[in-house]
Amino acid sequence: MDEDTRYEAVRSRDARFDGEFFFAVETTGIYCRPSCPAVTPKRHNVRFYPTAAAAQGSGFRACRRCRPDAVPGSAAWNVRADVVGRAVRLIGDGIVDREGVAGLAARLGYSARQVQRQLTAELGAGPVALARAQRAHTARVLLQTTGLPITEIAFAAGFASVRQFNDTIREVYASTPSELRAAAPSGGRPARPAATPSAGIPLRLAHRGPYQAGAVFDLLEAEAVPGVEQVSGPAGRRTYRRTLRLPHGSGIVAVEESAGAVGKDTRAAHPGGWLDARLHLTDLRDLTTGVQRLRRLFDLDADPYAVDERLGADARLAPLVAARPGLRSPGTADAEELAVRTLVGPQAAEELVRRYGKALDAPCAGLTHLFPEAAVLAGAEPHGPLGTLTAALADGALRLDPGADRDEAQGALLALPGLDARTVAVIRTRALGDPDVAPPGVDAPDSWRPWRSYALQHLRTAGELE
Repeated sequence: MDEDTRYEAVRSRDARFDGEFFFAVETTGIYCRPSCPAVTPKRHNVRFYPTAAAAQGSGFRACRRCRPDAVPGSAAWNVRADVVGRAVRLIGDGIVDREGVAGLAARLGYSARQVQRQLTAELGAGPVALARAQRAHTARVLLQTTGLPITEIAFAAGFASVRQFNDTIREVYASTPSELRAAAPSGGRPARPAATPSAGIPLRLAHRGPYQAGAVFDLLEAEAVPGVEQVSGPAGRRTYRRTLRLPHGSGIVAVEESAGAVGKDTRAAHPGGWLDARLHLTDLRDLTTGVQRLRRLFDLDADPYAVDERLGADARLAPLVAARPGLRSPGTADAEELAVRTLVGPQAAEELVRRYGKALDAPCAGLTHLFPEAAVLAGAEPHGPLGTLTAALADGALRLDPGADRDEAQGALLALPGLDARTVAVIRTRALGDPDVAPPGVDAPDSWRPWRSYALQHLRTAGELE
């Protein structure tokens, strides 16, 4: 898009582009999402940025009305397999906060200087600035949805010091942390004192455009592994719960099937919505990572308009797209777990959980265990395809993290005994989030590219493909 096209999207308040770019107004010092309901600024006062971090780096603060930091992420990062796409996915998973820029660069196989240069050239911000913007958003969520002390929130959000936290909040939101907390919507303002583990953190997981929650929950219910996952409630109002293994501890999440309201501003041309969730964490430092893994599981950063436009032009798919606009291609909250489950099947996966899964200190309803780690399975079941897969995952010979090179991972998977091309295709689609995978033997013409994973999901949901 050129800048004139972006300005037209801003004038029409087109929510399709929320998260794809941001605009800032020089006369106010504020940056917004394209669908912001405020009066449209004059063209000569508007500047455009590819990321919120780039707008912040230029000295603009987030709009309090449209909350641009809360938009879905750009769908480009689901599609792109280059170093920039991989880097953005890793930063979203919290790698910079945990391992620094050097750790990010090492995972990508580039020098820190190369990563800095490529991200700055394309996104207008380097890895530190991108991670800083993410920390600011995490801090705002904690300030406005929990009663935790501000000092605890600073470190839980990933800041190195309270001073750094205070300075960042002032720069990004033009408010102190206390003022930001006081500005929380009354309906979501937490009860004091501080939040408790039993209360969890309420979340709204935003998405753009239509979202076929029923199809996603049908799949999760069919695949659920007892002890690790649970789906309850009647269709249309189901709740999906699962345990999460996270870098600093564990978590339990509950996600509601019923879609959230799309917002009160009827002028937004293509409003989105959200899934309501509640996340219980043993360590609040895992909030950012937990949220990003849920977004991958539910495919919330997808661009349904681009997908439906391409697939709806196909004679075979057109009626399926019309019947289910915004159908998603679900991913996973734990890539290594998904690989093991795909290989062994649901019944064997349940047995692995029972025998080797780590029991939760505080079970919740039917959730009792974390899925066993690859290293545990490699030691307990060293033989056969399961042993070779888990050994490769445990020693790093096979990487399935958000920044993994998809082609390299596929090659490593195909080299393992017992993994056929169909199994590897499922792992590439779900664990690596590739939107353009066609299993061998399936008729998936090039005209469906780059959305063949979505096309096949339409066929499966319609019962035309197993």
